[in-house]
Amino acid sequence: MSAEENKALVRRFYQEIDAGNLDAMDELVAEDYKDHSPPPFPGLGAPGREGLKQAFRLFWESTPGTHDIEDQIAEGDKVVTRLTARGVFEKDLPGVPATGKPITMTGTVIHRIENGKLAEKWSDKDLFGFLQQIGVIPPPDGPA
Repeated sequence: MSAEENKALVRRFYQEIDAGNLDAMDELVAEDYKDHSPPPFPGLGAPGREGLKQAFRLFWESTPGTHDIEDQIAEGDKVVTRLTARGVFEKDLPGVPATGKPITMTGTVIHRIENGKLAEKWSDKDLFGFLQQIGVIPPPDGPA
């Protein structure tokens, strides 16, 4: 696949997530997908594509929202995407009660593509800010 086709695959991945279409993961993600930066919640550690679907199902139900792609760079079999995720904390996450408040998280994600599917992911997300927004870590100016 070309760099442009790889970028389009990653964009479609986020569009399908935003639409709540987790079944599309079967087409877009390799069965033995490797997430080098899994979500920081207990019980989310299943390997491969099924683990990815489990994590996105949890986040789609708890914090429905969208991903805005700010930048993308592709070279060889890798795509780097800088994005902003926005949602509303509507349903409890493991050990964290829902607040009903809006949340925003920025991140930079590297996907490796193999045979036309997402095969690996590394990410650097603002987890500290996310955990503050959902009330796990108090904001710098005091309790949430």
